[in-house]
Amino acid sequence: MEKGKSRKKGSKAHYFFLAPHMLIFIIFFFIPFIYGIYISFTKWDMFSKPQWIGFENYLTLFTNKDSSFYRQFWNGFGNTLRFVIMIVPFQIAVPLIIALALYAKPKGARIFQGIIYIPTLFSISAVILTWFFILHPSYGLINKLFGLEINWFGEQPYAWTSIIIVTIWWIIGLNMVIYVAALGGIDSSIIESAQIDGAGWGRRIIHIYIPLIKFPLLFTILSATTSQFNIYGQPLMLTKGGPTESTFVLIMYIRNLAFGSGKPIAGIASAMAVILGFVIGIFSVAQMIVLIKLQDE
Repeated sequence: MEKGKSRKKGSKAHYFFLAPHMLIFIIFFFIPFIYGIYISFTKWDMFSKPQWIGFENYLTLFTNKDSSFYRQFWNGFGNTLRFVIMIVPFQIAVPLIIALALYAKPKGARIFQGIIYIPTLFSISAVILTWFFILHPSYGLINKLFGLEINWFGEQPYAWTSIIIVTIWWIIGLNMVIYVAALGGIDSSIIESAQIDGAGWGRRIIHIYIPLIKFPLLFTILSATTSQFNIYGQPLMLTKGGPTESTFVLIMYIRNLAFGSGKPIAGIASAMAVILGFVIGIFSVAQMIVLIKLQDE
């Protein structure tokens, strides 16, 4: 009997370890998530009592072309989607290429891997400040070094180019470490057999390396897609959404509407945030389905 009681007590111990994390999750994520959805169906200025208006905010965003909110939403969503489409392939391909190069274990590979990873430890403010002086149109290193007169922050396509360069430099280290670890887990006998059969470097990449690390690849694609939909700091601090709002992403509009200098319009801002979250959810579920199907094969 005593052993049975001790087992029951031990089986409940994990709840005590989970409780703090669940409490934080409920307070800082679940409750704000539910309340945010509720606010999206209201007209609210964050001071007075929310006024229930049903689907009016969503109808404005999807049907009322004369509304400034309609224009802001679709411009912001379009810019956000454009950034995701541009950055995610680089976020996967560049660290994969670096990891494959490091897999050959050239001299100084560890040092080079550390140098590539270091930027991921920096805050967005430090990253932007560093690249601001590198890309500055008047006294920036790039323009001075190559004798260019490019306005990296105020002209297109240079504004997007600068955001992409900064983002890649900042984030590729994390995926690189994942790929290096995945490649290191490949059985060396498989590689040796391929070399004996005459498989060159290119064929080994296509037929051995990539298929054997498909799960880390799909994981990084999933995490990269969901995280980059939340882009905010780079266009805000580097290009300030310009030129002519061409880099003004959706979260910048959401923030300005809810917490800007004018009268807060939290209801419509919450509706924009809910739609963005729904889109991220669709992408996540679709990629998870692909991951599960590949696992079953």
